[in-house]
Amino acid sequence: MKNFRDLQIWNRSHGLTLDIYRITKSFPGTETYGLVSQMRRSASSIPTNIAEGCGRNTERDFARFLDTAMGSASELEYQLILACDLNYIPQEIFETTLTELTEIKRMLNAFIQKLRANR
Repeated sequence: MKNFRDLQIWNRSHGLTLDIYRITKSFPGTETYGLVSQMRRSASSIPTNIAEGCGRNTERDFARFLDTAMGSASELEYQLILACDLNYIPQEIFETTLTELTEIKRMLNAFIQKLRANR
């Protein structure tokens, strides 16, 4: 069992989740149960699945949870695009956040490949 808090990928995805919560605070009230909820859920699912995977006994199980985290990251990517297109977030914030999300996805992919290669 690994300590998820020691993983750089968990720390970066947790930081991204905090950023998403801050960003979505300024969204219109009509989006509280729509896009705000979806973005927060997608963002928090990334570090949540990393943490849960760390608690599993096999690298195969861990990789499966990282796959789920990757799916959540892809959901969040689309939701960021939608929020930008709806003018809920400025282009600069969108680009910065998308760059960080892209790096997290790259890290997840590398971690998944490493775990699968070790089998």
